[in-house]
Amino acid sequence: MITTETLHTRHGAIEAVCITLQSKNFIVLRGAKGYIMCGYLNMDAANKFNDVAVKITGVASIEEALKASAAELSTAAAAAGIKIGQPVKEILELIA
Repeated sequence: MITTETLHTRHGAIEAVCITLQSKNFIVLRGAKGYIMCGYLNMDAANKFNDVAVKITGVASIEEALKASAAELSTAAAAAGIKIGQPVKEILELIA
């Protein structure tokens, strides 16, 4: 099953996607400038492509993702001013 939502921030829209896999859900929140992803995110690949990417962990739904905070950052995300531990709701404003 695939669930999608459009989230609205002061700076633009965010596409939220949750894909039900065999054992866990795959969650991504994508803005025009970057994305936030669950533990499936391969940070080495994100760095290779110079993506503004943020990893969150321990979430099973879009709603839980919105309450999470950054667990790991790509180099580009850190350069954009995003910090480990920063709440997702704040990061959405930066990547919208």
